[in-house]
Amino acid sequence: MPLDSLAIDNLTGRIGYRFKNAALLTQALTHRSFSTNNNERLEFLGDGALNFIIASQLYIRFSKLPEGDLSRLRATLVKESTLSEIAISLRIGDALKLGEGELKSAGWRRPSILADALEAIIGAVYMDGGFSTAEALVLKLYEEKLANIDPKIIDKDAKSQLQEYLQGKKIELPDYNVVSVDGEAHAQIFKIECIIEKLNITASGEGTSRRIAEQHAALLALEKISR
Repeated sequence: MPLDSLAIDNLTGRIGYRFKNAALLTQALTHRSFSTNNNERLEFLGDGALNFIIASQLYIRFSKLPEGDLSRLRATLVKESTLSEIAISLRIGDALKLGEGELKSAGWRRPSILADALEAIIGAVYMDGGFSTAEALVLKLYEEKLANIDPKIIDKDAKSQLQEYLQGKKIELPDYNVVSVDGEAHAQIFKIECIIEKLNITASGEGTSRRIAEQHAALLALEKISR
């Protein structure tokens, strides 16, 4: 998936920021497999900015939570799976600069590469527009997640949350069915359906393993239930 001007234009439109120094965005999208002038330093910067911004928001929003719970909430919001989910929604993979090996192994879909690229973009925005601009971007990307995070379910994954909800309502537990498995053995993408027959809910999740895809499907099912 080569990097081109259209992919970059589309990405800047989705993140809602136009770079004064476009080279920063190009660097943020460049994986180490492509060039020595890659996104690792910007990723380091973005990781620090992201952690501080999220920590600050949690401190403000949950004034009575102890430090340990705040740390666990932050970890949930900045972990690789959360970052890659946001990166997928922004279609960052379409604009990545990858070496030949990563292209062949569908690196543009790998959660670790997507998560690192998102952090690098945050770092690039910080360098280009300052802290307030980077903070505004993070708050925009995390608006829904910050609004819906529940400190009472810290450390409970989506499947566990869904199971507890259904058991509380005396509803039969969902079925998780494999819809498809695409890609080569070392870079497979699983698509799983979570079916809750009694509620007439079907949610499809994707991931680089069956477990991750099931978690994604369960999360989407929970979102449908809460609507």
